[in-house]
Amino acid sequence: MILNIGSIVTAIVDRLGDWYIPVKNIFGWIVLFLSLFNVHRVAFMIIGFFFTRKFPHVKNYHKYAILIPARNESPVIANLLNSIAKQDYPKEYLTVFVVADNCTDNTAEIARENGAICYEHQNPDERTKGYALKYLFEQIDKDYGIESFEGYFIFDADNLLNRDYISRMNDAFDAGEKIITSYRNSKNFDENWMSASYALHWIRSSRTRHRARSVLRLATNLQGTGFLFANELVKNGWKYVSLTEDRAFTADAVAHGYAISYNDEAVFYDEQPTSLKIAFRQRIRWSKGHLQAFVETGWYLLLNIIVGNIYRKRDETKKEPLWKRIVEGIRHRFAAYDTLSQLIPGALIRAIGFFIVTVFFLSCHCYKVGAAAELFGGRDFVSIVVRFFTGDKMHVTISPGMRAVLGNAGLALFAFWLTRVQIELGNVFLGIYLFFTDRKRIKKMPLGKKIWFTLTWPSFDLFYRWSMYIALFSKVTWKQIPHTSAITIEDIENGQ
Repeated sequence: MILNIGSIVTAIVDRLGDWYIPVKNIFGWIVLFLSLFNVHRVAFMIIGFFFTRKFPHVKNYHKYAILIPARNESPVIANLLNSIAKQDYPKEYLTVFVVADNCTDNTAEIARENGAICYEHQNPDERTKGYALKYLFEQIDKDYGIESFEGYFIFDADNLLNRDYISRMNDAFDAGEKIITSYRNSKNFDENWMSASYALHWIRSSRTRHRARSVLRLATNLQGTGFLFANELVKNGWKYVSLTEDRAFTADAVAHGYAISYNDEAVFYDEQPTSLKIAFRQRIRWSKGHLQAFVETGWYLLLNIIVGNIYRKRDETKKEPLWKRIVEGIRHRFAAYDTLSQLIPGALIRAIGFFIVTVFFLSCHCYKVGAAAELFGGRDFVSIVVRFFTGDKMHVTISPGMRAVLGNAGLALFAFWLTRVQIELGNVFLGIYLFFTDRKRIKKMPLGKKIWFTLTWPSFDLFYRWSMYIALFSKVTWKQIPHTSAITIEDIENGQ
């Protein structure tokens, strides 16, 4: 009986090994297709390292509503409202709205005491931030009218604003931008290695994503909070209620032809998680929302790349020069392509392909032909270091049979791990660069802390990969991220 089972297993492995070449070719074409969405990223990084769009300072004031969804945010919301009250922007042009979303504390009371108009939303079946915003826009439309405000800011309750934040965002809005995001700094950067990893990630986003896209008049991505958009985008209300409403809003806006700009001069502060458990829970939610946004809007972005703006109705009474329509068509198609490139879960697809092709089918193929590998023979940093100490690269050869099947699987997993080590070492050098370029904005801290944070911040991307794998196979619900930091805008201004 045991012999028969062994024979069946070896026969299956032998047969699966025959499929290795066609499966490899299929995934090869998939990887080639994915690579088409990455060709521009290095150029964007280089541009972002040196340039960002500048907006002239203006005194032409626009009327804004400031929206703050808050769930049990009594420890922090007063500090945000205080930083809004101290803006150098004329107060008569600002109206602050808070939606106390399924709260069990006195968030609503604190919001009203600090001058905000507060609506209370109680619906345990509608628990995402997107649902809170949907409810808030419904109340604003009923009581004021959406068009009563030219633009809408979105903030989280734990945010703090530089005193000139709204003035600088107004500069970009007055220049004609319909959607603008801003520089996301961290109020608890140096609390521990976890908060530092988040802080460096947001700085990286500014340097490698937002800056170049603003210069090129394309569309960067919105990241949860700290952004402004024109009232025309919500004339029919807010409809983005998924786990990551920011990604859904970004993709939908780009599909409708909107650019999303960035103002590097507008700085706000965010509280970062300090608990590994909380951080990982948040990353899984982000990853699930990422996958949802890709499924929901990826097709529309692809369609925009192929045929142009499918939502735009041409105004025949408006005579636009042909060259202008051509340029706008190219800009829109490229913006859709770029946004789709950020939505495609490339890392997840490549990982799945690696496990299917290399770990599974190639290992089965090795049953007939055996396994062979050259370890530490490349020009990467780790291989060079190993050869320096060992004097030579390592050759592994395994004869055909089940040992070759298991041996190839182990070698493949080792190579995968080694590749990740190389990438994360590269992120360490990027961290050094970010500490240097943004040194005037990063809170002063001892050199030892900077070194430690630089070495540990690559964990952020590692969490992203593992959270994406988990999110693919799990049901994810929205859960609150607790905010407790007592830091005020005055503390930040005084360098505390």
